[in-house]
Amino acid sequence: MTSWRTASVSLLGFSSGLPLGIVWIAIPDWMRKSGMDIRVVGLITLAQIPFTFKFLWSPLMDRFSLPWMGRRRGWIALAQVALFLFTLGLAGLGNHPDTPWILGALAFAISLAGATQDIAYDAYTVDVLKPEEQGIAVGARNAFYWIAFRGLGSLSIAAAAMYSWPLVNVFLALTFIPMIFITWRAPEPADVASPPRTMREAVWQPFIGFLGRHRALEILAFVFFYKLADNLAVALIRPFLIDKGYGDFDRSVALASIGVAASIAGTMIGGSLTNVLGLGRSLWLFGFLQIFSNIGYVFVARSEVDRVLMYSAAGFDNFATGLGSGAFLVLLLRLTQKRFSATQYAIFSSLFRVSGILAGPITGFLVDAIGWEAFFWSTLLAGLPGLALLQRFAPLGEREPRLELEPPPMRPLPPLGPGGLIGRGVAGGLVALCLGAGALASLAALKSMRTDPGAGFDPMSGLVSLMSPADMGEWMQTVGVLVFGLFAGMATAAVFAARHGTQTSGQ
Repeated sequence: MTSWRTASVSLLGFSSGLPLGIVWIAIPDWMRKSGMDIRVVGLITLAQIPFTFKFLWSPLMDRFSLPWMGRRRGWIALAQVALFLFTLGLAGLGNHPDTPWILGALAFAISLAGATQDIAYDAYTVDVLKPEEQGIAVGARNAFYWIAFRGLGSLSIAAAAMYSWPLVNVFLALTFIPMIFITWRAPEPADVASPPRTMREAVWQPFIGFLGRHRALEILAFVFFYKLADNLAVALIRPFLIDKGYGDFDRSVALASIGVAASIAGTMIGGSLTNVLGLGRSLWLFGFLQIFSNIGYVFVARSEVDRVLMYSAAGFDNFATGLGSGAFLVLLLRLTQKRFSATQYAIFSSLFRVSGILAGPITGFLVDAIGWEAFFWSTLLAGLPGLALLQRFAPLGEREPRLELEPPPMRPLPPLGPGGLIGRGVAGGLVALCLGAGALASLAALKSMRTDPGAGFDPMSGLVSLMSPADMGEWMQTVGVLVFGLFAGMATAAVFAARHGTQTSGQ
């Protein structure tokens, strides 16, 4: 905290975590205790979607700057003012909201403003920090993030039981006021990169800029796989503890108290040690720890109710997860180019979230097939691809990963014209679209077989629901597959542009 750069980045982590705490923790609890239908509560949780798809509008924030507080802080401040107003609007709904769709609209607005703030905040973190400050700042900002997300989000429920939801919502809104002041006083980066000159450049060049790195595709695969084993282990950890006979109090202590404290400590230590050990060694050491920490749950699965064992397993797992996250987030900062920091970091963080989103369905089917103990053993295998990919750009024992740009080939590849790039992009997008649709249809067919043992494997019904969605959930699946295909097509074209160059640019 002796550096105002690291202090401002750290403190703004609180403002980043609070919107998700409101939308994910406070609002669903408020709605259910007000007597709303659980189906309505479930639908309104879709308001969290902007946090997953924030990369869709991140190029706008790379291309355009607001006329106050610099290129990044202006967007952060605008989002914080919107968060203050939208959260204050929750107080106007009273203690028992009679209009759930207004509540849902406000929840979506808070998510949209929160995701916009995150885009600018992540970009500001990339732009303002020196390399030697990244480790400690990542740990500290995640500590404040978790305090706001889990801590204040959960405390708001207890406070509402003692007082009222309108009073709690007013308090939550007021917490954004000091955050606006911190944003105003935060320093501007010493080296301000020039923004993209056109929207085409803002959308396209972040892909080209990253894919020019050596082993870029392997790095992207690593971003997906590095946390996969950990995501699988914790995806359904609450149902696991319920199945093993642990009550509400035990689960709360393990996951909300011990788990959060261990995650905060692990992230701070993990981020700090990247300067001591080096980022490459940290990724290896913490990668092993976060994979093998899942063994604790194996012993929980094979034992009767043993609170000490369960608390120890949860604490060690969350601590090891925090260590891995601290080093992993430093890597993302170093991968991101300052000129396109909003878009590139948003793409990386969204790709990282994909493995967490997929972990739930995969876990459910695996546990149903092989049981909890065998499942937790299998998560160890799921962590091996991430370490194998890490070896490609950060060989075991080397202090720092090799993230330099790829040297030009001995024989330059012929440049591609617009038609060639478009054709390759369309082909890549169609392949991804078919793969995504096939995966979702297969999951739907497996679910039907599990719920109806007499039913055969019929993915066609899943494909029909994708092509003709009938409800909000099916519409979100269809949109998700289309977005996946769109960005896969852009990535395919960008790979060829980075390797060949284009006839228009000659690069």
